[in-house]
Amino acid sequence: MIPRSFIDYPIAHRAFHDKAAGRPENSLAAIRAAIDEGYGIEIDLQLSKDGVAMVFHDYSLTRLTGENGPIAQRTAAELARMTLLGGDEGVPTLAEVLATVDGKVPLLIEIKDQDGALGPNIGALEAATAETLKGYSGPVALMSFNPHSIAKMAELLPEVPRGLTTCNYAAEDWPTIPAATREALRGIPDYERTGSCFVSHQHTDLADPRIAELKANGANILCWTIRSTEAEKAAREIADNVTFEGYRA
Repeated sequence: MIPRSFIDYPIAHRAFHDKAAGRPENSLAAIRAAIDEGYGIEIDLQLSKDGVAMVFHDYSLTRLTGENGPIAQRTAAELARMTLLGGDEGVPTLAEVLATVDGKVPLLIEIKDQDGALGPNIGALEAATAETLKGYSGPVALMSFNPHSIAKMAELLPEVPRGLTTCNYAAEDWPTIPAATREALRGIPDYERTGSCFVSHQHTDLADPRIAELKANGANILCWTIRSTEAEKAAREIADNVTFEGYRA
């Protein structure tokens, strides 16, 4: 099972970010703010050119740094020298985030798909993540939309709780994913084979019968991304916990 702290602490989406307050998403400033508020923290991982696990959501650098090109074409040192828009710090590494969190609050890590089609062409980011997490003793859990990533993490770090990030895979939201893949993943078929103990599901789709089935069979249900107290109240009728942003949970 996922540690109880992942149920008890509301989870700040991409940390407790507020660009207007100088805390960009997935920044160390947002990490520190979440710790100060006593929130759990959700972060995203991408891979640098030199194989370092970086805490960053997008594949492109543009929205978050104003730089051009994909994050995968820059080294960790180059990314550190960039300034996240709305803040005064660079793109952090997973190692820097772990040192900052230091077990104070639960850390939910999403491994971003590196295959491009939620397929089996993965491995480097998973290996970098596993290597960085070795020796970390705080509450941590891993998840991904790509079930191949979670199956790999089951091999690399079997002791770390893991789950699947899931949704209804609407065609307009996933234009690069083949229809057959979307249809298959919609049913969350990989939960058992990946040894998952939770899903983090799209909050507007929590009424999916598959979610009820998983919950009845002992899965913890998290959800994303809640942006109001009203939406949180509705989600908690089904979900065990929420991933939130834009308000105080």
